[in-house]
Amino acid sequence: MLWQIIISVFSILCLVYYALLCIRLRKWDSTFSRFWLICGCAGLMFRYLYIDGSDMLPALLLILTGIFLLTEVKIIRGMFPDRRLAGRQEDYKYLIVLGAQVDGKRITDSLRRRLDRAVGYLKEHPGTCAIVSGGMGRGEEAAEAEVMGEYLLKHGIEEERILREDRSRTTKENLEYSKAYIEDLSIPVGIVSNNFHLYRAVCYAKREGYLRPCPVAADCHPLLFLNYVVREFFAVWKMILQFTRQSISR
Repeated sequence: MLWQIIISVFSILCLVYYALLCIRLRKWDSTFSRFWLICGCAGLMFRYLYIDGSDMLPALLLILTGIFLLTEVKIIRGMFPDRRLAGRQEDYKYLIVLGAQVDGKRITDSLRRRLDRAVGYLKEHPGTCAIVSGGMGRGEEAAEAEVMGEYLLKHGIEEERILREDRSRTTKENLEYSKAYIEDLSIPVGIVSNNFHLYRAVCYAKREGYLRPCPVAADCHPLLFLNYVVREFFAVWKMILQFTRQSISR
């Protein structure tokens, strides 16, 4: 049957991609990379063990695929600013740079890409202040905001243009705590993160009262983009469920 062929091809591609991630990341148990291993193995097992000829399975797969694709379209569209909110010049008074994990005090690849994007923007817009946002998490020897601030200083951004928010541990808290540095939430505010992360970041910003949050996209490693954008699917639905529970409890 056609769906059996599709599942087989999908499973093999998942396993190949998992192998490529292991080579790139130099470890086999990176948090989300195991998703591809599980999908590949589960798909092959199901392909060869499934006997029932019911038509329910193709219909269910079609529905799930539709939900996945619609969510991914939102994630990808979220990488680009809405011109109605950003304004033509995109000259933001504040640029919030969202933190990401540091290894001790070493800046990881994803965070470096965010900071390089911020440096480029700040040099082009000398009237903009940067809010570097991130606390200290497991395996970190300093708050992410401190490490990020030092990176901006080393790359020519003046100290008086750098505001450090060093309490947050999540994307939601990044946007929540950064509000204290912004006197007017109705103005356009740039939000810097890796491209795949921006849809969710902007959603949280709107939830926190930012009226004109505008994504400023940093890239990510090309091989890891698929891994991250699929992981973001689950993060977005977790966010949607959180918003739903909050709305019901009010």
